[in-house]
Amino acid sequence: MSTRSFSLAGYGPRRRSAWSRLTARDSVVWRLDWIMLLAGTALAVIGSLLVYSATRNRTELNQGDPHYFLFRHVVSLVIGIALMGGVVWLGHRRLRSVVPVLYSVAVLLAICVLTPLGATINGSRAWLNLGGGFTIQPAEFIKITVILGMAMLLAAKVDAGDRTYPDHRTVVHALGMALLPIAVIMLMPDLGSVMVLVVIVLAVLLASGASNRWILGLGLAGTLGAVLIWALGLLDEYQINRFAAFANPALDPAGVGYNTNQARIAIGSGGLTGKGLFEGTQTTGQFVPEQQTDFVFTVAGEELGFVGGGLILVLLGIVIWRACRIARESTELYSTIVAAGIIAWFAFQAFENIGMTLGIMPVAGLPLPFVSYGGTSMFAVWIAVGLLQSIRTQKPIAA
Repeated sequence: MSTRSFSLAGYGPRRRSAWSRLTARDSVVWRLDWIMLLAGTALAVIGSLLVYSATRNRTELNQGDPHYFLFRHVVSLVIGIALMGGVVWLGHRRLRSVVPVLYSVAVLLAICVLTPLGATINGSRAWLNLGGGFTIQPAEFIKITVILGMAMLLAAKVDAGDRTYPDHRTVVHALGMALLPIAVIMLMPDLGSVMVLVVIVLAVLLASGASNRWILGLGLAGTLGAVLIWALGLLDEYQINRFAAFANPALDPAGVGYNTNQARIAIGSGGLTGKGLFEGTQTTGQFVPEQQTDFVFTVAGEELGFVGGGLILVLLGIVIWRACRIARESTELYSTIVAAGIIAWFAFQAFENIGMTLGIMPVAGLPLPFVSYGGTSMFAVWIAVGLLQSIRTQKPIAA
């Protein structure tokens, strides 16, 4: 009896000590940005409901199982959150040493898309076929590795104390590193991902303190490049049709303008509070294409109305606001650049996705972060959140 009592008595303090370490004010759990995590999780939960509503009646897609897309979406979310936890555990500083490897793997996967291993969906050869019905979109991982790679190059001399801002040679090297995957993605072609990467590159350069001449020069070069691409007829027909429908919403509403026209009808019919979850006639009638991915916001607009759509915007705003706070409080340039790249990625992609459903942006085939169906997109978004959380938890403790 005395031996057992001694054993339990010895076990109790050790258990309390471990719990105390876990919940101490300087622990990783305490220092996580729980506001960002709760906002991101809320978006993912809303997304799960919207994906289910958009796909439960799509028998030609769900293989006769109304929960097919919902199950896969939730599994992707769980894996994404696990990846976030792994990134926080490893730490963004430790990942810095393997960025060249991660970058090389991501570029190699993107190149494989251009081989017979690639899969074409909606006119874009942007997916890599893994077999068994599973595909990945390497462009989503490219976004992360470009941010990490450019941050590593641009911050190397500054964080070492050799300079106060990156020199021109360093900027050239960083731009060259970003140009390769952008060129590969252009060949797919995946114009939406290219747009996001261009915005990321500009944001990263701004955050690094590089000369404004680089920003101005890249802006002019991008404008000239867009004009040349259009003039030389390098765009595919479906891409030209998307821009034509954006420029003239009344153009061929039953043809090239069908997607955007039906999207606006769905959102407009929702009114203030919506028709009710799972009660949307446009959604149930399957009038809007790709509602579980690119046009998922139309489900929110129709079934949850202005209130539900506004809630999604508020939650996205909270995630971006907390990311801005993390970037502002960072004490090293590398972390600041990484956070700035992620902010630009989330903000522009959300604006483009929602904007194309409202007719204020051209259709570019980009998912809504945290909300849209898509395993690779979900993984990448939560990995990015893990990087932000790592930056927050590894900063010096305030006095």
